[in-house]
Order: sequence, then C-alpha cells, then structure tokens
Amino acid sequence: MTHAPKLRVLAVELFERSVKLRLPFRFGVTTVTEATQAVLRARIELENGRTAEGVAAESLAAKWFDKNLALSDAQNLDQLRQSLDIAIDLHRQAGSSSAYALFADTYRAQLARGAALGLNPLVASYGPALLDRAILDALGRATGQSFQAMMHANIPGMVISDLTPDLLGFDIDRFLAGLAPRATIDVRHTVGLVDPLTSADRIGAPVDDGLPETLEEVVDRYRGRFYKLKVGGQIAGDLDRLTRIAAVLDRGPAYQASLDGNEQYDDVDAIAALWQRMTEEPRLARLCGAILFIEQPIKRAMALAQSVEKLAQHRPVILDESDGELGSFPDGLALGYTGVSSKTCKGLYKSILNAARVAKLNAEAGHARVFMSAEDLTTWPGVSVQQDLALVALIGLGHVERNAHHFIDGMSFATKTEQRGFASAHADLYSAESGTTRLRIVEGRLALGSLVRPGFAVDAATDFQALAPMPAAPRERIGPTLTPAR
Repeated sequence: MTHAPKLRVLAVELFERSVKLRLPFRFGVTTVTEATQAVLRARIELENGRTAEGVAAESLAAKWFDKNLALSDAQNLDQLRQSLDIAIDLHRQAGSSSAYALFADTYRAQLARGAALGLNPLVASYGPALLDRAILDALGRATGQSFQAMMHANIPGMVISDLTPDLLGFDIDRFLAGLAPRATIDVRHTVGLVDPLTSADRIGAPVDDGLPETLEEVVDRYRGRFYKLKVGGQIAGDLDRLTRIAAVLDRGPAYQASLDGNEQYDDVDAIAALWQRMTEEPRLARLCGAILFIEQPIKRAMALAQSVEKLAQHRPVILDESDGELGSFPDGLALGYTGVSSKTCKGLYKSILNAARVAKLNAEAGHARVFMSAEDLTTWPGVSVQQDLALVALIGLGHVERNAHHFIDGMSFATKTEQRGFASAHADLYSAESGTTRLRIVEGRLALGSLVRPGFAVDAATDFQALAPMPAAPRERIGPTLTPAR
C-alpha cells in the first residue's frame, strides 16, 4: 500500500442554505416544495505541518433517512444535524490518523452514539458521509492530487478489516489501482409521483423558466435513454400512472428504466403482485421489457426480514434505504437481493467497499451476478453533485439517477459569484447561457473531465459569506411530535 499520510481534523464549520423547488417532488411518504442543504468546511493538518481546507455538501432530507410519520420534518433535519455533531466530535477525538482510519475507527462508535439518540443507522451514517468527503477534499488539495489519483494509490489508507469480514483476504490495493473512471455518464431521469407527464397534467400556470416541466418536455429536451420511475404502494394507482408514463416514453427512442418503491410496499407479495399486473397489461409491454431493476420496494422493517426471491426471479431487486450498515449488502444477498445503491449521503467508503464486493463475487461466479446502481438523494448542482458524480464514475457505473437539476433551477440557490466560478471551472458540466448555472446534459449524458482536479472533484469556491450558520442540534433524543388531546 502506498503510504497513507496521517492527518488530524483541526476545525469543522457547518452551514446551511435553502431553495424553493421549481416543481413539487413527491417520493415515498412526502411531497417536497422547498429544500435545505448542509454545507461543511473542514480544516486538516498533515504530519508535515501543511494545512488545507475541504468542502462537502448534502441535502438535509426529511422523510427519507427516517420515514417515521410521528416525527416532523424539522425533527428529521435535527436528527441529521445530530449525526454531524457526533461525527465531528469523534473525528476530533481520534487525533492523527489516515483518512480511512478516521472513518473505520469511529464507525462503531458513530452508530452506537446515534442509536443512543434514537438515530437509525442510515441517519447515523449521514454525519461521517459528509465529513469524510470534506477531509478527502482537503487531503487532495494539500497533496495536489485528484480524487481518482488518491483512490488509485490508496492515499486514504483503505484496509480490509473485521468491519467487512466477507472481504478478508481481498486485495483492496489492487482493486483500487485497477479502477477505470468514466469520462461521461448517462443521466437516469427521475419521474416523481406528482410530476406532470403531459401538458394536460399540468396544474396551474407553467413555471416558464426555460427548463422542461412535463415528462414529454424532458424527453424532447435531454434525449435521455434512462429513467427512474417512482411507485407509490397502491397497485391500482401505480398501474394507472405507469401506463400513462409508458404512453410518453414509448413514443420516443429505445429506453431503459428502474422502478423505485421507496419502501412503499408492505412485503414481497405486494410488490410481486404489482409486477404480475404490469406484465398482464399490454400497454406496459415495452416498459416491462425495459425495467433494469427494482429499488427498495419493501418497508425497512420487512426488507431484510424475508426473502425477495418471489420478485427477484423476474427482475433484480436492490437495497437502498435498508443499506444502513456496512454489512447490509451481504445480508441482502442472502435474501435474494442482487444489487445495492451508491449514494454519497450513505458514505463514499461504503460505496467503494460495496464495489469491491461486487468485483469479488462476480469474479468468483465468473459472470455478473451482483451489481451496484447510482442513485440520487437530490444532490444539488455544485459541490454535492460533483462529488457524487466523481464517486460513481470511479467505480465504473454507466448511468446515474439525477433529479436536482429538474426540481431545482440549477445553481439558483447560490450567489452569482459562486455560479460564475462553477460555470467557468467546470464548463463541460455546466452551462450559464440562461444567466443561471445549470447542468449541461447533451444527448442524455454528462461530461466529467473537469472533475479530475486536486481535491475531491471541485475547482470552484463556495461563497461561504452568503451561507447561514447551521442551527445547533438538540443534545437530547428527539421524540415524536405529540398531538394535543381534544
């Protein structure tokens, strides 16, 4: 293993910014009309005394990490802030160590302290998911190396340990050195549960901001080949909506799609019944043939408590929300799941370790038995989307769910100075022709060349002066909102 420089975390600053969505986005149990993003800046010091700062950003998303309806959206955000506080405290206490050891050596304590506050593993993992990215960004800036170069040489110091016993004996250095990052990636466009499909579905006046609003307009504008279709847990309603989606997509060129259940079905029998009904509907014949996989259709309480073979015999099933711990993917494999999602909000090291599992298992089988998919938790244009794109490009994924460019008007949440900086530094990824810096999607694809730069995929400055300090997180366990007795 190449020498992994030791570093210590000197300081971490937490900020937030908000945006009003241009279109409402419904997934799972919630409809989002505005959103908040956490922005983190970390300062590190290497053993040679060199210091550097790194940045990470991620949505503070309600009703995805924890879907408990007894918790308010505000309480969900406070849970994520608590996770950040725990991660910062643990990383600061860890002293001088390699970037990966800071993650691995605090992993169990992060989950334990989160559990003591009532945080499920997905929420508890949110804090280190941001902090680890900011540390790696700072390390790349300090050493003049890109994310890809650091991972190829294992500069973070990744090792296989008892955190992933199924990988003991796996040559992680060889795996990392052999990764071949993609220069472009296809966009898999998200179709939310209330998205207008045609102009007849539009409610109220058009947004009229120059961006597509209906699915018809999305197909015409971006000319994509991949789509992600949300389903809502009610067979009749899902069949009707999927039929109307198919009527739009079938008029265009060849396409492929995934179904995302967002934990809306109670058990495997219910989602298998939906698939059966889909195959019986002639108007869904082309759509059914285009489905690549089905993502987390079953509620978390049951997702890893029963076999999904009844569904998996028809289409691959992947874990997403149930992928809360480092051992979740192997647990799912034993129940018939064959895939798992990569999301930066779940942790970059988790994604890389899961990619190592895929490589190991497929090599042993002699064919592509298991796989990873690239999914989105509304990674806003700028730091968030770039670090996520760099990660999924590194592990070789060919298409990625993207949704923030559709539900948010580009980098409209940022100052003009920040927008100009990103448009200039990453001109292959953004266009500023409209006056707002927006993702540049050409024939359904994003160009990623400008992400190869010292640090973690970002060569532009965040305007921290325009951000608000993050509110302090509660120190006590966050309980459900109580409804006053009548």
